[in-house]
Amino acid sequence: MTSFFTTAFYHFVTINNINNMQSIIQDYCDKTSIKGTILIANEGINGTISGEKIEILAFHEFIKYDPIFSDVFQHLEYKSSWSNNNPFYRMKVRLKKEIVALGIPEVSPTKKVGTYVKPEEWNSLISNPDITLIDTRNGYEIDIGTFKNAINPKTSSFREFPKYVKKNLNPKKNKKVAMFCTGGIRCEKASSYMMEVGFEEVYHLQGGILKYLETMPEKDSLWQGECFVFDQRVAVTNGLKEGKYNQCFACRHPLSPEEIQSEEYIEGISCCYCINKISKEKKANLKERQKQISLAKIRGDDHIGKIIKKK
Repeated sequence: MTSFFTTAFYHFVTINNINNMQSIIQDYCDKTSIKGTILIANEGINGTISGEKIEILAFHEFIKYDPIFSDVFQHLEYKSSWSNNNPFYRMKVRLKKEIVALGIPEVSPTKKVGTYVKPEEWNSLISNPDITLIDTRNGYEIDIGTFKNAINPKTSSFREFPKYVKKNLNPKKNKKVAMFCTGGIRCEKASSYMMEVGFEEVYHLQGGILKYLETMPEKDSLWQGECFVFDQRVAVTNGLKEGKYNQCFACRHPLSPEEIQSEEYIEGISCCYCINKISKEKKANLKERQKQISLAKIRGDDHIGKIIKKK
């Protein structure tokens, strides 16, 4: 079976010619078998791509050292892993207002940012009883894994994070704050926001959970559960190995093997988290879509957007 090399990366840096950069990167990837999504904004770049290792490594060299980028991305760092299936179906390079949407464009880690904490130093930091530890991800991500004693803000999008901070945290009471997220990008921007509103001692996990799981020996890990990822792998574990979770197409909530066996789970249509929340119209559309997936499978064709079921 062919193995696919997957890398996630981001970098906050001022980019002025985003349109030109979009076309250059898209053209480069279109000449390869690389698949994935890359977001470009004036504040930086954020992406995850997958393909043959030789092509991915060549892309790394291209984007970091080719003269056309004028040294913009020389400090890019990558979190890498392997998967049995390519987690992506297409290659998309998109322009955005923000590479991670907080909804406050003036907040930027290029201007002000918290203290980076390497994975090797993270355990010691979060074991400090004076630390307020916050998981900056969304609720459905936190449901399947997090660090012990981490606060769940119960947000459904990153844009809700500022409201959570204003309502629940206080710079005078929460004097030491540590944050983490999947790849490091959300907690880095969240640290910038918190410093803007008065928090002085703010820390964030450099490289995010993915870097922690990649580098920290399992016997020393303080991570509990699996880490949700935004591709067809659904979740990863220590060493960035593919996890046991699948995903509901209707609501995108990760599902355990036990939840897959539930009577409320109907492949491509509903699960225990959304069965009573889906409108009749949407359910009809989902049934038709699932029918087309089944027909495509019989014909031996790929159906774009399907969830690969792990066995």
